[in-house]
Amino acid sequence: MSLTVLVLQFLLCAVLIAGAGYVLCQSADQIAKATRLTGGWMGLALLATVTSLPELASGISAVTVIDAPNLAVGNALGACVFNLVFLVVIDALQPHQPIYRRASAAHLLSAAFGVVMLGFVAMSLLLPAATPAMLHLGLYSPVLLVLYLLALRSVFAHEQSLRTPPEPDSAAAPPQQLRRQWRRFGLAALVVLAAGSWLPAIADQLAQAMGWSRSFVGTLFMALVTTLPEIAVTLSALRLRALDMAIGNLLGSNLFNVTILAIDDLFYTRGPLLADAAPVHAGTAVAAVVMSGLVMIGLVMRPQGRVLRFASWVSVGLLATYLLNAVLVFLHGGA
Repeated sequence: MSLTVLVLQFLLCAVLIAGAGYVLCQSADQIAKATRLTGGWMGLALLATVTSLPELASGISAVTVIDAPNLAVGNALGACVFNLVFLVVIDALQPHQPIYRRASAAHLLSAAFGVVMLGFVAMSLLLPAATPAMLHLGLYSPVLLVLYLLALRSVFAHEQSLRTPPEPDSAAAPPQQLRRQWRRFGLAALVVLAAGSWLPAIADQLAQAMGWSRSFVGTLFMALVTTLPEIAVTLSALRLRALDMAIGNLLGSNLFNVTILAIDDLFYTRGPLLADAAPVHAGTAVAAVVMSGLVMIGLVMRPQGRVLRFASWVSVGLLATYLLNAVLVFLHGGA
């Protein structure tokens, strides 16, 4: 297949995923208002899970159809660092002050869980021979699943404790309208899932045509396209002035993306998935840990100034870490 056809198919996947992601955001916003859930929780749980469906579909397809563990691991971890670097764009789009001045402190909890989960992944990648296994699963898989569920429960309880009670005369949305929004949400999710399943085969052929490693393609190009729903949802949330929903979506997507590695491990029957992945992915996991730490510092210190009138110093650190990781993966990506 020619390079032009591959690029066109790649772009078609991008368009489908981005369009469906925009519909997801609109429906989720209406569902949040109807059910009176916080924007941060909707972003963390509902939006983050659905917008990460391309990573889930791509990862399962990569390990079952193509037998390419580096594509699956690179895609999941690359999506994490791309989500975090997209906070730089959000920061730059805020005209008056950095996003960390107005963001809810509740995001600290989800970012902290992300650091813990990414730390388990980095250790498993750096010490593959020492990683305990059960059948063909690495011991890290059930740990990641438990941590993800604990994160959802903890963040929900924390946000509920901070939430002010609703007005007694506030009107709820009609059930028919709520059902319509759930149908739109479900249809958009199916489009995202279908396009995400198609993506790994295109990315693998593109890697062969360009002579690039699967680690590099998975970490950068597949991660870029599969995070388009998060980008569309985040930008739509900003248009709705729902900053906490935008940040919650990105941080929640990272929690789910790390959990995807446990799901991919279930489908990868040749042994623990991370044991067969290139060691360079540990660098991506560490980069995501560093970037999550910078976000936590920003949420605590809440910087006021901007560097070159562009963004806060936290965003400069996020961008520098992302670029450094991209260079390392390109130079040492392996197969």
